[in-house]
Amino acid sequence: MSEVKTSPNTSDAVDSGSVGIVVPQDFTSNQTFTFKSGQSIPGFNIRYETYGEMNEARDNVILICHALSGNHHCAGRHSPDERKPGWWDNIIGPGKAIDTNKFCVIGTNCIGGCSGSTGPSSIDPTTNRPYGKNFPMLTIHDMVRAQKLLMDHLGVQALHAVIGGSMGGMQATLWAILYPSFVRRLLAMATTAREGAQAIAFNEVGRQAIMQDPDWNQGDYPEDGGPRAGLSIARMMAHITYLSDASMDRKFGRRKRAAVGNGDVLNFDIQFEVESYLRYQGQSFINRFDANSYLYITRALDQFDLTQDYGSIEAAFAPVQAETLVVGFTSDWLFPPEQNRDITIALLRAGKRACYAELATDLGHDSFLLESEELYSLVRGFLERPDEAVVDFSI
Repeated sequence: MSEVKTSPNTSDAVDSGSVGIVVPQDFTSNQTFTFKSGQSIPGFNIRYETYGEMNEARDNVILICHALSGNHHCAGRHSPDERKPGWWDNIIGPGKAIDTNKFCVIGTNCIGGCSGSTGPSSIDPTTNRPYGKNFPMLTIHDMVRAQKLLMDHLGVQALHAVIGGSMGGMQATLWAILYPSFVRRLLAMATTAREGAQAIAFNEVGRQAIMQDPDWNQGDYPEDGGPRAGLSIARMMAHITYLSDASMDRKFGRRKRAAVGNGDVLNFDIQFEVESYLRYQGQSFINRFDANSYLYITRALDQFDLTQDYGSIEAAFAPVQAETLVVGFTSDWLFPPEQNRDITIALLRAGKRACYAELATDLGHDSFLLESEELYSLVRGFLERPDEAVVDFSI
């Protein structure tokens, strides 16, 4: 059992509501890890961060599961001069909705990722070369099993909650299915019980952009190279699905860059602000994400289907013991509200404790990542409600 180390707030540059300066940690397993596909690797690493202190019973832990492009760095900063904090810093911290004065919060980078956890860009010890396309096929199931090994390593006795949005919601849901006695509360947002055809189609366009880039080279490329153009296009396209027509119109409209002026320019250089924004998103993404990880993780998303794996969604939820809150967002067209409601309905039909909240917003799929007092109050209320509280079963 490993001690959970936390980093104190050591910088005046970090506000009082922040977890402060954090140091990523690594869990390394030297045991063979067999994937759902039957393929295996001779060991693996999971990078993680912790915020807050674990109690004596080691059961006040909240596990955060990230989305496709996320990682373990959920809150705080790695240095005082780091430009941006962790991706969910607005909701995790002292006195925040996920209160680190009360809970020990753990964020991990999923297996298959590229932010310190073992993935396609990691060195295969049998060849001393990156795994590349030889990395085992990945599923959400594999991500959760690897996280459970980390929890065991840290001596966690129970999870007060597992929380995730989008792909993180898939992981969180599967946690409650695979380890029912270990998970007390499940909070899934902007997610689905089975990846739909439209979402699969978007993922396939992104994969083709990468694989048609000559620099992909069948997944065999140097660390400082690879299909940068293809990955950038994949990110640009995917990022559109995280927004909404209303939010894009409000943010960009048909505004043109100042250098263009009001006249029509008959070339293919950047003219509209939205073009500039998407190119920035693509370029910044290639500096932090591995193209092969993108292929593997999007395919894992495509394969997620509780109906196929268990016969029906209700059957999948048969083992669940966790009290569950599912949150959908009205303008989410990637995993629309009805897909989130379907999870709740299936839980109720399976006789489980579940409720559903739908937040009116025009910010699209990424609403769960953005500042929202309404979301904060939902999250805080769900996490801090006494165990014996009466659950609202209405939908």
